[in-house]
Formats: sequence, structure tokens, C-alpha cells
Amino acid sequence: MGKLGISIYPERSTLEKDQAYLDLAHKYGFKRVFTSLLQVNDDKKKVLSEFQQTVRYATDLGFEVMVDINPDLFKQLGISYDDLSFFHEMGADGVRLDLGFTGAEEAKMTRNPYGIKIEINMSSGTKYVDNIMSYSPNVNQLMGSHNFYPHRYSGLGYSHFIACCEQFKQYGINTMAFVNSPSASFGPWPTQDGLCSLEAHRTLPIATQVKHLVLTGVIDDITIGNAYASEQELEAMATAFFAEFPTLKVDVLTGTTKEEREVLFNNLHSYRGDRSDYLLRSTWTRVKYKEWEFPAHHTVNMSRGDVLIDNALYGQYKGETQIALKEMKNDGRVNVVGRIATEELFLLEFLRPWSNFKLEENGQ
Repeated sequence: MGKLGISIYPERSTLEKDQAYLDLAHKYGFKRVFTSLLQVNDDKKKVLSEFQQTVRYATDLGFEVMVDINPDLFKQLGISYDDLSFFHEMGADGVRLDLGFTGAEEAKMTRNPYGIKIEINMSSGTKYVDNIMSYSPNVNQLMGSHNFYPHRYSGLGYSHFIACCEQFKQYGINTMAFVNSPSASFGPWPTQDGLCSLEAHRTLPIATQVKHLVLTGVIDDITIGNAYASEQELEAMATAFFAEFPTLKVDVLTGTTKEEREVLFNNLHSYRGDRSDYLLRSTWTRVKYKEWEFPAHHTVNMSRGDVLIDNALYGQYKGETQIALKEMKNDGRVNVVGRIATEELFLLEFLRPWSNFKLEENGQ
């Protein structure tokens, strides 16, 4: 099972606020912390003392703390890639290389005596990870994570994102991506329009971002890039991440009956494997509720994302649950009872035949 993470930026907040946020995230099962040293301009001793308290508090709660650095920071702090004692003294579990070295250095860093993990940038799309692998790193100590993008419209496109992930997954390397909290207000830099890895996620609810990353099957860990997410968002994110099955939100139409709500929301649905281009079919409900009437109502024409239940006029199909994948004419035998929430409509592309899923009423 992967891990959920939060980000903290001690130089832009207070110890008390960071500790309260860590407590809240811990409550909902979060296990990772991302923090950055890239904005630090002070001497080594001051940097160590300022970060140490927050990092120690996090590790005492059981968090794995990753610190974002780059080669210039090594020079600035007077430390070397082959001596990671500075980060060990800080209490960090790992370092994330925002910009890397040549490959040989990263491989050597994975064999440091402190057990500090080395997390490398996944977003470049180059042969960077292949180069590191050619120097025989300790793969158990090597991790990958995508960038986040404070500038609107600068985030990763989906096809590039997947290609980058697959480069890492072929080696069995742990992968991580960032999601954006709509209610959070700051990151490591003064300007930010949210902090997500995928541009398509920037304005989506946080739970929807998480559902999407889980459904891709190529991301192990998910971290909120900005701070501070609300408790409601932390809870929603944890629910989506740890769910046994993916769940899609449904806007229920007026006139939908109590029985139809039972069919939609109190069942585990299964995407029938002999798939149609027009319908995602969940057929078990017609068996389970074959004694129910399902009178015809709201038999309007259908469009992609409409949630459907065949009515009594459809004979043996009565009670079958479906989701429209294309526009279709309605001859009166199908009740249109809801619609997949607009922001989650794209998730239909990621449900696979023979997979199970659940539906939940939007706003509940």
C-alpha cells in the first residue's frame, strides 16, 4: 500500500502551525512529509536548527520526511554528495534531488551509511533514471517523485506524465506525484496558483485528483504540494486513497425513487467485461432486484455520463444499472436517474472491464 503525504514549509510558517497540521494529517493516516531547502540562504548551523524541530516532531509521529535539495545547495551549505551526515543530523529520512548530478553520484548516495533515501525527479522525460541504474544503485533506497508546478498551465500533460512514470515502474522504483489543495494558500515560493504535478488537476477537488492518480496504476504515493489543506480535504483524500474500490460521485435527478437510490448507492457495481461502446453495464442489480417494479419515468435521450436503470418495459433487463458512454436515443425503456458529477466524468476512461466500483451521491 502506498502512502499519503503533506508538505510543510517552516520558513514560511510557525512551528506551532506546522505541528498542528502534522497532528491533523497523522489522524487521517498520512505517512509522508515533503519540505524544501531550496529557498534557504542562511548558514548551515542556522538552517539545521530551524528545520530540526519540525522534522523531529514529524518523525516522532511516524512520518517519513523528504527534503528537497539541489547541487547548488550542497555548495552553499558546504556539504558533499558523499557525506549526508547533515541530513542525518537534521533527522530527515531522505533527500529529493530537484536537479540531479551525473548518475554516478546518485547511485553512490543510495549506499550512504545513514539509510537516507534518495528521491529523484521523475518529470524530465530523459534517460536520467536509466543512467543512474547503470551505476548499480541500491534500488531499495531509490525513489522517484514528480515536480509540482506553481505556474498555471505549466503542469505536466497526461501522456508525458504516464511515459515518465513507466520509466520508473520498469525498475520497481517507488513513485510519487503531487496534488493541489484548493483551500491551501502557500508553498515554497511567493507566487503559486496551486501546486500539482498534472495540469489537469489544478482546479479539481482533491479527492477527484487522488482517484485519478490511483486509477492510473502508476503512482504509489500522493502528496499535497501546498499548505495547509483543510481537515475536510485531508479526510476526503484519505477516503479516496484507501478505498477498497474506486467511487464515482453522482448528481441524482429529481424524481429518482427510493428504490433506484438503493440500486445505485447500496451496491458494489461490476463493469461487465463484454464491453459496449455505448454502455458501461452493471448487470447484477437486475438479478438482485428482479421482483421490484421499476416503473418508467424520465425516459429522455441519454448523453455520456448519464446514470441509467432499465425500467419495467425492458423485460429481463429491468433493474440493470448502466452508465452512458455515448449519446443514445431513449425509446422509453430506460430511466435516466442521475449523472456522473462533471468534475469526475473523465474518470470513466479509467474504469476497466471486470473491475468493481461504487457510486455515491454527490454532496453526501
